[in-house]
Amino acid sequence: MGSYCNESYAEFLDSLKAAGVVIRNENEVRERLAESQRWRSAFMTLAANGRLLGIEFSVAGQGGDPRAVQRVMAEHAFPAEKEAAFIAQLTADR
Repeated sequence: MGSYCNESYAEFLDSLKAAGVVIRNENEVRERLAESQRWRSAFMTLAANGRLLGIEFSVAGQGGDPRAVQRVMAEHAFPAEKEAAFIAQLTADR
């Protein structure tokens, strides 16, 4: 990947939280992403299938802004279709 997306998974998760995303079982998420060389793919897998592990992503009340979440994902080099899928999941769970 290019130099514009060298951010770590930790910076990404912190940015998501700042955008209003609540991460249930965050320690498990961090451990799994730390073990992965392709943390973006691992993140999307956890977002889609993590409930069996107690991992969930949600927005706190009115605190989540889909545009802010989209910006965070774009800044961390997620493809647009992955951004859309994650945001759809967040807004569907409201």
